[in-house]
Amino acid sequence: MSAILSADDLNDFISPGVACIKPIETLPVQQADNSNAYEVTTEEKAAAAEPPPPASISLTDCLACSGCVTSAEAVLVSLQSHTEVLTTLDTYPSLRASWLAHNGTNGVANGYASSGVINGVNGHGTEGKLFVASVSPQARASLAAVFNVSEVEAGNMISQLLSGPSGLKSGGLQGSGFTWVIDTNVMREACLVAAADEVTNALSPAASKVSPKPGSEGAIDTTPKAPILTSACPGWICYAEKTHPYILPHLSRLKSPQALTGTLIKSVLSERYGIPPSQIWHLAIMPCFDKKLEASRGELTSAAWLSSHDSSQEKIRDTDCVITAREILHLAAARGINFASLPRSPLSSSDRIPFPDPKLDAFLFPSSRRKNQNAVAGSSGGYLYHILQTYQARNPGSSISVVRGRNADVVEYSVVQGSETIIKAARFYGFRNIQNLVRRLKPAKASRLPGGKTGISRRPGAASAAAGEGVKDYAYVEVMACPGGCTNGGGQVKVQEVDQVRIYEGIQEPNDDAPAPKPGPKEQKEWLSRVDEAYFSATDSEDENMDGERHPTNEYPADEDIVDCISRSRMKHLMAHWSDITGVQEQRLLYTSYIKVESDVGKKKQSDMERVAGLAVTAGGGW
Repeated sequence: MSAILSADDLNDFISPGVACIKPIETLPVQQADNSNAYEVTTEEKAAAAEPPPPASISLTDCLACSGCVTSAEAVLVSLQSHTEVLTTLDTYPSLRASWLAHNGTNGVANGYASSGVINGVNGHGTEGKLFVASVSPQARASLAAVFNVSEVEAGNMISQLLSGPSGLKSGGLQGSGFTWVIDTNVMREACLVAAADEVTNALSPAASKVSPKPGSEGAIDTTPKAPILTSACPGWICYAEKTHPYILPHLSRLKSPQALTGTLIKSVLSERYGIPPSQIWHLAIMPCFDKKLEASRGELTSAAWLSSHDSSQEKIRDTDCVITAREILHLAAARGINFASLPRSPLSSSDRIPFPDPKLDAFLFPSSRRKNQNAVAGSSGGYLYHILQTYQARNPGSSISVVRGRNADVVEYSVVQGSETIIKAARFYGFRNIQNLVRRLKPAKASRLPGGKTGISRRPGAASAAAGEGVKDYAYVEVMACPGGCTNGGGQVKVQEVDQVRIYEGIQEPNDDAPAPKPGPKEQKEWLSRVDEAYFSATDSEDENMDGERHPTNEYPADEDIVDCISRSRMKHLMAHWSDITGVQEQRLLYTSYIKVESDVGKKKQSDMERVAGLAVTAGGGW
């Protein structure tokens, strides 16, 4: 269990949970007793009987149970923590760099034969693993604010910890470290382009004529209906699946950057190196605990994209472990590494092992970093704003109108041209605003009164109905569970922890004479503004081209459409290339599905007597 998860973190509780079903399901099956059924049991025999083992609850179990509806921070996890990272590094040696460097394109036959690899590792009987990490810009911004460095420098410090000579590989039983550390911003570019295409396809006249089959509303091969709701926030997705299944037809089918990065890493490396996905271990460093929940979804495993997968094979998760910005500090401390003293410069390029595909290597590890979106796009990836910019680029002369709602976390956007509104969209952050959103999207029930109109429901006040119609006019809604967006995730360093971290890291002297007062909401808000400043202040490298193209090439058309410095043509070529080298359809790589989660937890179960009595009454009989 993560040591930093506690009841104090539950600041967005939705409703009281009822009894968890998992302990009941995990009780041991009673074995047949061959002893005399009429034998009296003595106290000695009763005391000698072995008690049942304690129930083990995992994130996957919690996904299958609708008894609790809180944020994923309430889930007590045992497998996704900094301790699990260290345990895995100490258990499995890294695949040797020499083998990767010289056999990255030869496949399993040449690679294993020429280097003498046994179970993927030279000279080791234990199966080796290929360690890969991905880091979100929000987590980097949190650490940047703590250590008073830039977001880029914070990213370099994380890379030095995970892959550098003075990082994790300098200790441990195996001396294992991470071969690649990937910035999720590059995969987010693919998500943004795909999100804009998804909205365009959903709003097309052809899509409006197709109705999904009953029971397939959240399937991967269906087109979401407007308003399309963002799917990148797993806390919001969990809430929708368990409590409001009528939302499923509206959810975007697009994978999050974390999930898409995991799919790319495991599918490409498995194909290029000829190793099973189980030998590739993906760590994600994210801003919130909800991402641990996302990594545990059964839909985000090798079964979704591995062509040779059958039901009898083990499903390998695309993301094996998720830790947060706070946990990355615990990770360094557990190995006795002073995070503040780590080099702020990037890793030496001479020691970097190329990703086993030139195009994807140039994509994942660009020669210059692209800055995060500007403040108007928000701190949650900029899905909504990129879609608005895409429609603005298609309609020269149009402009984006912004209207604030009842609070700062509810904002309405429109792309307008003269008096014409081309598209309307909105942003809803925080569970209070989300609950208001889903209430407006709830389908109207037919009146049961004689002569009542079909499709009309009794709702208090006409204003509520009008508000519901307004929400349904949106083409896209960016939904995030955390107020203020992803930089305010539950796994970020909180304001009350900053001084403690700085004192521990040796960059601040303790002040025992005048202890600082306990920070309140005002101080937390001010701290969040500093994290946002670090997030938005990251600048482009000087050698980046003005059009945003980081890898000049003549392979793509000169008149490609560029939105927010992202080349849509280049991105589509890369996704098609990914599909070609893995032999998997793009739909299975980029998209996922959602399901209605049902449970009998908290419901009164009908006894056999009640069931028989009900059948008798139905048949016209009685007692």
